[in-house]
Amino acid sequence: MSDPTDRNRLADEASPYLRQHADNPVNWQPWDDAAFEAAEERDVPVFLSIGYSACHWCHVMAEESFEDDAVADYLNEHFVPVKVDREERPDVDDLYMTVAQLATGGGGWPLSVWLTPDKRPFYVGTYFPREATGNQPGFLDVLRSLHERWETEREAVESRADQWADALRGEVESVPDARAEPPGSDALDAAASAAINQADRDHGGWGGGQKFPQPGRLHVLLRAADRGDDEARAVATETLDAMAAGGLYDQLGGGFHRYCVDREWTVPHFEKMLYDNAELPRAYLAGYQLTGEERYRTVAAGALDFVADELSHPEGGFYSTLDARSDGEEGKFYVWTLDEVSAAVDDPTDATVFGAYYGVTQSGNFEGSSVLTRRRDLADVADELGMDETEARERLDHAHAQVYEARTERERPARDEKVIGAWNGLAIRAFAEAGLVLNKDYAERAVDALDFVREHLWDAESERLARRYAGGAAKGEGYLEDYAFLAAGALATYEATGDVDHLTFACDLADAIVAEHWDADEETLYFTPASGEDLLARPQELADRSTPSPTGVAVSVLDALAAFRPESDYADIAAAVLATHAETVAERGLTHPSLALAADTRERGHLEVTVAANEIPAEWHDAIAARYLPDRLLSRRPPTEDGLAAWLDELGLDDAPPIWAGREARDSDATGDGPISADDGSPTDSDGATAYVCRRACSPPVTSTDDLIEWLEAHR
Repeated sequence: MSDPTDRNRLADEASPYLRQHADNPVNWQPWDDAAFEAAEERDVPVFLSIGYSACHWCHVMAEESFEDDAVADYLNEHFVPVKVDREERPDVDDLYMTVAQLATGGGGWPLSVWLTPDKRPFYVGTYFPREATGNQPGFLDVLRSLHERWETEREAVESRADQWADALRGEVESVPDARAEPPGSDALDAAASAAINQADRDHGGWGGGQKFPQPGRLHVLLRAADRGDDEARAVATETLDAMAAGGLYDQLGGGFHRYCVDREWTVPHFEKMLYDNAELPRAYLAGYQLTGEERYRTVAAGALDFVADELSHPEGGFYSTLDARSDGEEGKFYVWTLDEVSAAVDDPTDATVFGAYYGVTQSGNFEGSSVLTRRRDLADVADELGMDETEARERLDHAHAQVYEARTERERPARDEKVIGAWNGLAIRAFAEAGLVLNKDYAERAVDALDFVREHLWDAESERLARRYAGGAAKGEGYLEDYAFLAAGALATYEATGDVDHLTFACDLADAIVAEHWDADEETLYFTPASGEDLLARPQELADRSTPSPTGVAVSVLDALAAFRPESDYADIAAAVLATHAETVAERGLTHPSLALAADTRERGHLEVTVAANEIPAEWHDAIAARYLPDRLLSRRPPTEDGLAAWLDELGLDDAPPIWAGREARDSDATGDGPISADDGSPTDSDGATAYVCRRACSPPVTSTDDLIEWLEAHR
């Protein structure tokens, strides 16, 4: 049998990141049994390199070391090199990133880990330069040292591998021995207080060096603000404003970059990730509903329009990322000099207005060029240039269009065209919510993406998800985040469209969560499926990181879907998971905002708005969309009992759940199209629709917009 490590096998992979390394002289192997069996046969360690296609330092290490023949020769001879796309295998990434954090106190990508052939880690780092610099050893020196230790100090290597494997299991698998009552709104209050106390009140956000967006914290603050906490409102709006005005947001083309490398939100790490451009628009939509500020609406729409324009698969799904680099340079696609602006804009005065408003200077703010920011009022720019604001706006709009057109001629950043289930779920949820708040066209885009997922990632026979779709094929087992995020997206799409098929899919995904990820003995949800690959440990994902906590989202969606499946275990599981992790949620809400939000909603109960109608009347839609109702559950149903019977068949229910039972449209015809009359005989504005508004207790049947608004306000 031939040795698979005799050649680089990544050309056989569909992942764009893996294929980027297919031409390396390193004999890269994918993460599979053949690679580890070869390591066992050869009695050599595995060198595991984890990264992703938009990772800047991954590219640097590849250019310095993985394309170097001397490094490749040594690596191929003494190790089995395995390359993993963290976006395809978040389970592998999570385990070994946890090891890195335990061993070194930090982490990041590229993640470099040395393993025994049975996958136990014994040495870990991130980026290594080709040659030693300062206190950092060179990569080839590290390889030589570890090879020597493997040959001469095997017992010590094995001992460390055992210790790290045990520490890993204790960190990610264990659950508290004692159980408590599920936390409630007190956890949200504590998280909001911590977010306020640790906020950067000068520049917005959190952190003193690098600044990462934290959508979960913003949602916590906005809820607290809605309950009268003025300081929470201030911190939330300061952060929303700072991110939107700085370099994190692409001022020219819309959409958010990954994070900023400075406290002032000026210079971003330029990659654009689907998940950021799903979760941040949701935060801005919530900010718009709470404050009424149009600027938040504009930013949310700009980010979602970027996704629709630049990250869309032609069949409906969403791609993963845009690279930070183009033409070999980080940020080159996005930054401008004054000369470049002048060359792009035909009127010099227009160019001057553009440069003054967007902060383009001679010295620049990034390696001699300027990242566009928007920190000046246009009125001040106009006054400085001796013109009125109307003229300045016209000139700015003209210049903006011309600079944007000039940018289209630049070499574009590479796009990672994997369609990842979890990230699509986040995007679907965002587009569906925008369909309610902004424009129904966004909801139609959510439907297209959900249809794509069901066509390409969902196996209806086994009722299981694949992780990703690329190169015409699905691959990998779905993880908790895939099921939870897509279930949340499907539920939001049902709310936005009233199509029961989306609700049915959300319930199918919830059933899979229970079957594959719920552990009744430990009363927790595990990230990897019970039927999945046997790794060193079975992790839980409790904290919010670059994406929301899969556990937190799963708890939220199970709690919501329990209203439609009261005979299920959804509500009990949600309560049990919160009880299991009550101490974590109560004491570390700042890093666990999704669980804190779930606990708050569970204690207060959803604001159930059941509408019996074929279509929600436009005025009702506007009344719901305009209000910040963060725990709203928009429960749509047909206007008649005959119509509802067909829905119950689709959902596999014998009886109508309480959220629908007896809540048909009052005094309407069978189609719900005819006008109805109020008790005094006067016509109403509901076009045959009837609403029922409940939070633990319920309104009477509502048939007018004024009454709907009154009950929404009374129950919020």
